[in-house]
Amino acid sequence: MWLAQANRQFRQSVMALVTLRVLDGADRGRTFDDIPTPLTLGREEGNPVQLDDERISRFHLKIQDDEGKLVLADLESTNGTKVNGESVHLCLIRPGDVIAVGRTVIVVGSREEIALRLAKLRGADMSGAVQLESEELSEQQSAMALDLELATDQEHELHALLHVVTPPELPSSLYPGQAAELAELLNYFHLRLRGLIQTVKKEKGERITLEQRQWQNLLDLQARLGGYLRQIGEPQE
Repeated sequence: MWLAQANRQFRQSVMALVTLRVLDGADRGRTFDDIPTPLTLGREEGNPVQLDDERISRFHLKIQDDEGKLVLADLESTNGTKVNGESVHLCLIRPGDVIAVGRTVIVVGSREEIALRLAKLRGADMSGAVQLESEELSEQQSAMALDLELATDQEHELHALLHVVTPPELPSSLYPGQAAELAELLNYFHLRLRGLIQTVKKEKGERITLEQRQWQNLLDLQARLGGYLRQIGEPQE
């Protein structure tokens, strides 16, 4: 147990670097290259990523590294944070994701990082892509890497690739109590969904029906999920 905890602390001590590029807003065209994590974004001096947008809070959001994964947390901002069009309090972000705060739109990652992720999502041969991670690319090489990748697919297909909702991985290195709590939570939703599926009535063709009571049950389930997500994103002091 102590060894796993030591390894976890060591991985967390290694700072990840984040690149953010402003697509729209008063700071359009600005790039924040290789900012060490943890970092905060806001309009106040003292933020590693300071933006000129009156609709952004003084300290709007935080990005930190947790075992090689980038975690974005909204810092109880006035106007909220969206990632890929969805309002979030706490979420993982990856190269190519789009963050919207106030009137500002930001894309996560450098051009080569986005190109690498696109290639991985397509299941491309990664023998050359690994070189992108291990070598420092010139600006011209970086542009060529993404331009080549963008030429592979149509624009709408690229958007679908980057922002598709995919099943997330289970968190690793959980303590036994945390793993038990997570299993209990997932089992609760599994059992409720299974009960709802069993009440579905099939009609002619491809249509199915759900009784009003079960429809309300489904809505309640969605509301409960939203409540859990809010509690995780905004834990009580």
